[in-house]
Amino acid sequence: QVQLVESGGGLVQPGGSLRLSCAASGSIFSIYAMGWFRQAPGKQRELVATITKSGSTMYADSVKGRFTISRDNAKNAVYLEMNSLKPEDTAVYYCNADIQVLTILGRATNGYWGQGTQVTVSS
Repeated sequence: QVQLVESGGGLVQPGGSLRLSCAASGSIFSIYAMGWFRQAPGKQRELVATITKSGSTMYADSVKGRFTISRDNAKNAVYLEMNSLKPEDTAVYYCNADIQVLTILGRATNGYWGQGTQVTVSS
């Protein structure tokens, strides 16, 4: 069983900062790409940022220059540093990871999601 647990969401004023964390636990053999997605009310879930195991990153245009994704492979964790937050960044933020696990049939790689953490940017 694999779990992704996010933390760090909350209420912040426009222009403020937040740091989201996500830690994976369970019967993990290896973690490949990790990322953050978000879903605002009435909208589809969208990609925010991703990071490969080697550290290559990719960002949505809407957050470039404001958000920074990083990871700690030793802790099976991924982080999202969010600066210069805007009201339009308000959403539930979800952690995602491609994780290889060991099963009785061998290794298998599946995508896993966290439960989500609310980020609200408002004055």
